[in-house]
Amino acid sequence: MRPKRKSFTLTIPRPLEEVWEFFSRPENLNEMTPEHVSFNILSPIEGQEMYQGMIIQYQISPILNIPMNWVTEITQIRKHEFFIDDQRVGPYALWHHQHHFKAVEGGTEMTDILHYQVPFGPIGAIANWLFVERMVGDIFKHREAAIEKLFPST
Repeated sequence: MRPKRKSFTLTIPRPLEEVWEFFSRPENLNEMTPEHVSFNILSPIEGQEMYQGMIIQYQISPILNIPMNWVTEITQIRKHEFFIDDQRVGPYALWHHQHHFKAVEGGTEMTDILHYQVPFGPIGAIANWLFVERMVGDIFKHREAAIEKLFPST
């Protein structure tokens, strides 16, 4: 299976600095992840702003409540502009997630660019077609709704 590319853009009605402050704290991922994924951060990161080289360990159960370990690294960061997390250990053959932020009239434009690839060749391609691609899309839809609740229009 070739890597898939997904892009999601959302305007958040808050200043760039406020939005960056929230998204630069990995512990806030819990507030944007669907409950059924059973997302649990294992690393002691509470109260820490992310930094380049930061390793974050999670346990997730996205399919049939089967627990999986997931380890990501913050590989690049430019304060108030972008950060990138790459999977080091986990369910994907490739997970490269770019988070871009830009001040715009009325708030902050946030763009996520995700490249992912499911392992196991043809079997992975079938799994992606059957449920993984939809699951990734649903997670980002949930994230968008959570962000709208966390940062409502004033």
